[in-house]
Amino acid sequence: MDAEIIAVGAELLTPYRQDTNSLYLTDKLNELGIEVRFKTIVGDDRGRLVAVLRSALSRSPLVIVTGGLGPTEDDVNRAAIAEALGRQLTEAPEIMDRIRHRFARLERPMPENNARQAFVPEGGEWLENQNGTAPGIWLEHDHVIFILLPGPPREMIPMFESQCIPRLAKLSSGERIRTRVLKIAGLPESEVDQRLAPLYKRYQNPATTILATAAGIEVHFRARGRNAEEAEALASDLADQAETALGEHVYSSRGESLEEVVGMYLVMKQKTLATAESCTGGMLGERLTRVPGSSSFYLGGVVCYNNELKTRLAGVSPATLEANGAVSKPVAQALAEGIRRRAGASVGVGITGIAGPSSGTEQKPVGLVFIALADERGTEIREFHFPGDRQRIRWLAAHSALEMLRRRLRGGPKI
Repeated sequence: MDAEIIAVGAELLTPYRQDTNSLYLTDKLNELGIEVRFKTIVGDDRGRLVAVLRSALSRSPLVIVTGGLGPTEDDVNRAAIAEALGRQLTEAPEIMDRIRHRFARLERPMPENNARQAFVPEGGEWLENQNGTAPGIWLEHDHVIFILLPGPPREMIPMFESQCIPRLAKLSSGERIRTRVLKIAGLPESEVDQRLAPLYKRYQNPATTILATAAGIEVHFRARGRNAEEAEALASDLADQAETALGEHVYSSRGESLEEVVGMYLVMKQKTLATAESCTGGMLGERLTRVPGSSSFYLGGVVCYNNELKTRLAGVSPATLEANGAVSKPVAQALAEGIRRRAGASVGVGITGIAGPSSGTEQKPVGLVFIALADERGTEIREFHFPGDRQRIRWLAAHSALEMLRRRLRGGPKI
């Protein structure tokens, strides 16, 4: 079975809101062996939505529409699907009773416009919404299944998982799709492809995709099987071969983030970490504290943008700052060693650099970053020249510090 997803909402056509619902739905559909062949975003315009729905009817046996089921004038999905399929909208008394009961429970009067949420296209089934007033709709027309879901994820996800996945699982073939992902650091996309092409070119199933992301390179191995176990085995076999070919550059093979991997090594080796950050402004500490249980390995850190605070909080001597400038190897070293000593940590990390867009010079251009890592074996200092805008330079600096930590902790070669 192939599927199509239509996301409805004018806000999704602006720079301020992303369609994350389709990512979730694609993942869940793939688990059922259902391929998503089309994705469309359309604004809250009934005429345009009718045209998109009619196109979907001609090419996809499963069409999932998200958003546009609210009580306001711009929530046009119910009327649009009825027009596209030539069906009447009829009121479902059970839905109206549930909406009234919900407002009564909240001790609030029900606005009149909420009544439009009780209308369902003729022949459609309504799907209960445990977390809002907008019911979903399941409708079959000329051997095509239309599923209309509310837009808010807290409403859409429980509805899809409890009321749609079981039905779709019965309708889909026994085939299943599984994906393995390798996350890679320290290699450009071209070299990853050069190393892996002799392997993946031998296979049509799994299909291999190499992606450049903010966190480095990802390689996706997507396999189809007669059942979940076979699909998983096919994807894992090629992923394992690729991991061997890429060696220490692979930092994750089961979806873990780089900060999770670093935290795992710190816990495993019973080490603690402290950080002193200048240009990254606490970004490294923020990533580390995303990891549940990070208090067991991350003691904390300081953001010392100002030179006086570099001295007061991390112990960098004024003489070192005066002789070398804040953005220098000696200052990065002093930050790492100073914060390690003052926090009583096993490992200290110091970061200093020029994130821009101004303040760069010919000797010290924007993107110049020094990262130091200090532990009982000594201090490693690296110089980086990162491309991009201010946010990208800061993010790459924090990411490179994590990769330095990973390699130091696992005992591999330096990056």
